[in-house]
Amino acid sequence: MKYEDEIFISYAHIDNEPLAEGQRGWVQLLEERLRKRLAQLLGEPPRVWRDPKLQGNDEFSDILMHKISNVALLVSIISPRYLRSEWCVRELDEFCRNAASQGGLTVSGKSRVFKVAKTFTPRTGHPSQVQGLLGYEFYEYDETSGQAREFSPEIDPNRDTRYWEKFEDLAWDIKQQIERLRSDDEAAAPASGDPSAPAVYLAETTYDLSEQRDKIKRELTQRGHQVLPDKELPLRAPALEEAVREYLKRSRLSVHLVGENYGIIPEMEKDRSVVRLQQELAIERGDNVEFSRLIWMPPGLQSKDERQQRFIADLQDNFTSHNGSELLQVKLEDLKTIIQTKLTQRPKQAPAAGEATRLYLICDQQDIDAVEPLQNYLFERGIEVTLPLLDGNEAEVLQDHKDNLLVCDAVLIFQGRASEGWLRMKLRELLKLPGYGRTSPLLAKAVYITAPELPAKERFKTLEALVIKNYAEFNPGAIGPFLERINKAKGRSQ
Repeated sequence: MKYEDEIFISYAHIDNEPLAEGQRGWVQLLEERLRKRLAQLLGEPPRVWRDPKLQGNDEFSDILMHKISNVALLVSIISPRYLRSEWCVRELDEFCRNAASQGGLTVSGKSRVFKVAKTFTPRTGHPSQVQGLLGYEFYEYDETSGQAREFSPEIDPNRDTRYWEKFEDLAWDIKQQIERLRSDDEAAAPASGDPSAPAVYLAETTYDLSEQRDKIKRELTQRGHQVLPDKELPLRAPALEEAVREYLKRSRLSVHLVGENYGIIPEMEKDRSVVRLQQELAIERGDNVEFSRLIWMPPGLQSKDERQQRFIADLQDNFTSHNGSELLQVKLEDLKTIIQTKLTQRPKQAPAAGEATRLYLICDQQDIDAVEPLQNYLFERGIEVTLPLLDGNEAEVLQDHKDNLLVCDAVLIFQGRASEGWLRMKLRELLKLPGYGRTSPLLAKAVYITAPELPAKERFKTLEALVIKNYAEFNPGAIGPFLERINKAKGRSQ
């Protein structure tokens, strides 16, 4: 149907009162900025209506009834006063009632109500019509202290980028919904993302990483990906688990941000936080060509919470993957690059082996000198040896590492001064080769352990690769069994 207005802004009068004389109110600023930004995004001004509420009473006038009945979208400014205002709650009720009789409260699976949370209020107290909506929170809530701080809408002198990023998210989503409603045929209107773009489960995280999560979500959305969950997760553990499983079934990739805080423990759950539950459910989802996980922790992460310390240690000690799932501790920009690589990569076939065997000799930077005798010997045997890229940013180094794993015929991991944790991480990466796009098996895999001799090195065992231990100077005989495996796999005699 044709609407008289496209946006109705519903708010409590007190939330628009300026804190200082001569300033404009919070709601007034939001309205003015939405008008300008939406005009830029749509190419023409949107039709926005806001009741100035000059009367100061809660009389539900005939004008309001008419406006509510003839508007496409409702922007509800949620605050403590909004929830106590009979007028505001009735505006929401009337809009939802009319929308239900005018084609429904959703368009292409997206709600016609936009929940803008100006001031913190527990979501359990939100009106039932908006309780499941994710909303746009213009504040930062500290779960540990229970305190909330609103983002500043001012431009000068100290521009709060969090306000403007959240504002841009709101404007972009309203723009998309207006375009859907303006279309004569809803089926021709853009859906909640590019149908050909894989869906991504971007796990809910703790407040200390909420800004990073918003940045990832913003970029994924603008690239056409559907980002899940697209509704608030239930507060009770059984319902939460059921919802997350359904979202994961629809996703090609799940991304989990792990920070310094443990997070909220849902009702009916003994000790697992929402963050941990989502991670474990993603493991349950599996690790195959149709789905993989990315778990990210900020570089230098330290937690004072013993529960979070145990969770992080468990991730680092027990993480495994068979199809490209990764545990990462890189810069946020590098994480975004890795996400896009995951979503756009196609399976790659390692090139057929020629006369020269391609060997990827993996070593840490501190072992680059110690590996030279081994590297020279292998070259003399006609083997094309590639060392890791050591000069580049994190994204370049990681991409080069993956490319080497795709095109090599065999892998040899060299451990001298590198830590046991480094060695275990490199071994786990060999399990991810199908996820990187490799379709042919390696001819051989080996771990070459050399000086300094340490108890941890003596204890080291694995069934994933041949283990060679030589703490003295390089001895060609030590590498013999590895070369035999390569030649046998290639069908040649030594």
